Amino acid sequence: MVELETPQMDQVFHALSDATRRNMLNSLAGGERTVSQLAEPFAMSLAAASKHIKALEHAGLIRREVRGRTHVCRLEARPLATAYQWLAQYSRFWNSRLDVLEQLLREERKTPAARTTPAPAKPESSKPESPKPESSRPTSSRPTSSEGEDQ
Repeated sequence: MVELETPQMDQVFHALSDATRRNMLNSLAGGERTVSQLAEPFAMSLAAASKHIKALEHAGLIRREVRGRTHVCRLEARPLATAYQWLAQYSRFWNSRLDVLEQLLREERKTPAARTTPAPAKPESSKPESPKPESSRPTSSRPTSSEGEDQ
């Protein structure tokens, strides 16, 4: 079992929980970038970008170097590799569960008689209903000439 120090693991996953920071890491995978270059694709100030970069630095995912007035960042992949190893344990867990499921499905396909299928529903008749006999027809609620009409 791969173990990470809890604070380091928490910091790495906190840093990776934000889409902006993940995009910054993707950019850094292509090589060094300045803070301005990292902030450029996003509608944010340099101060906001710097906060994201500090979260990545705190997690050990990037290193920042000051060259004159320019801050240059580069990717530090070791914490990502360690986090990946930790996550890979769960990949093995799910793969073994899926292998069992696959084997069960293959066995089920080999024994089709074991399954029962419900009877198909009867189609509704398109014939019109036959008229009801006179005795079952509802009576009119209108008064007849002998009931309450003044003549």
